[in-house]
Amino acid sequence: MTDLSLRQFSDRSKTKLQGVDPRLVHIAELALQRSPFDFGITCGLRTIQEQRNLVHEGKSRTMNSKHLEGRAIDFVVYINGKANWDLENYQKVAQVFKQVAAEEGVEIEWGGDWKSFRDGPHIQLKDGV
Repeated sequence: MTDLSLRQFSDRSKTKLQGVDPRLVHIAELALQRSPFDFGITCGLRTIQEQRNLVHEGKSRTMNSKHLEGRAIDFVVYINGKANWDLENYQKVAQVFKQVAAEEGVEIEWGGDWKSFRDGPHIQLKDGV
């Protein structure tokens, strides 16, 4: 069995974390150690043009995204080395994020808790944090 404390983000995930609020990066690193699943970061800081493209493609609903400020990340769960999109797995990882954030005294939101638009792979700092 693999020692979970040895989990580290890939170079690709580390690149995606560049420009992200250091508190959120720290929470993601701690969550990776405790998560029941391996996960990687698919998006962190976005440019306005990247956000426009995502809205145009229907992959985002707002031009007021916290990604534009480096206050949000998107992640992908890996099971047996392959991307998995089962919302139940994202709920489990998000619970770890929430627990770690509470321990660190940082308020976050999980996109899967939103009522109008569920975004399971999304974690962001709450307004005012």
